[in-house]
Amino acid sequence: MNPRHMLLALAVVVVWGVNFVVIEVGLEGFPPLLFSALRFFFAAVPAIFLLGGPRVAWRYVIAVGLALGMAKFGLLFIAMDRGVPAGLASLVLQCQVIFTLLFAVLVLRERPRRTQLAGIAIACAGMVLIMLDHGLAAPLGALMLVIAAGACWGVSNIVTRHAKPQDTLRFMVWVSAVAVLPLLLLSLLTEGAGRDLDALRNISLTGVGAIGYLSFMATLFGFGVWGFLLRQYDASTVAPFSLLVPVVGMAAAWLLRGEAVGLQQGIAAVLIIGGMACTVLRRRVRPAAKSPEQVLTGAV
Repeated sequence: MNPRHMLLALAVVVVWGVNFVVIEVGLEGFPPLLFSALRFFFAAVPAIFLLGGPRVAWRYVIAVGLALGMAKFGLLFIAMDRGVPAGLASLVLQCQVIFTLLFAVLVLRERPRRTQLAGIAIACAGMVLIMLDHGLAAPLGALMLVIAAGACWGVSNIVTRHAKPQDTLRFMVWVSAVAVLPLLLLSLLTEGAGRDLDALRNISLTGVGAIGYLSFMATLFGFGVWGFLLRQYDASTVAPFSLLVPVVGMAAAWLLRGEAVGLQQGIAAVLIIGGMACTVLRRRVRPAAKSPEQVLTGAV
């Protein structure tokens, strides 16, 4: 990868890592499901008129919109609203790598490599350490919602593998559009119209900035650049950069939100990221085909 493209990849990693802090800030002014709906609304509406149709079968767009847009992000935002700190969320959410591999084995009958199985075991050990960390400032139930969000992300990765979108940005725009209405309906049913209207009436510049960052930086810029890089290089070259997202997320949470990282949590982070590396990285013996299903790996 040439230096300019490497800088682009690192820029996306920083945008996606800081994204978790922005979510935490935005949740101070919005109910979680409404906040998620607004993120996808502003990401989708302007781009739909500029980019045109999705160019993949609608069943894939709808499936990924529900699994990734509605379920994964809805669960993540609820979990963070209920007390999961930004840095911890950025780390635990990467269990999606494990779920993607497990679903590929169960549904697609793929045969995992030994290094992938070892990676799952190492990452699971890190997850257990997280659960046993009595100093962790997050309710166990909320933490389980982040893991459930990772599972939904894994489902969307398998569906995306079948969809094989050639234009990642166009695909994500329509996925975003699909997610808006279900999230709004769920927000009205569970969070209440009164609470939603109060949040919209009292919206602050910070709230506007949070929505803008999630919509245009994390979604349009992030996926647009990521898709561009995947068209230039093998997925095995690009995807490993996603392993840096939780590192940036935890560092940003520490610098910007004062989120402490204890020894046990630090060891868990090393185990989880190391385990993920075992599942993603492989010894390159011949040029690999570009793999669109890895487009969504590491992103939020």
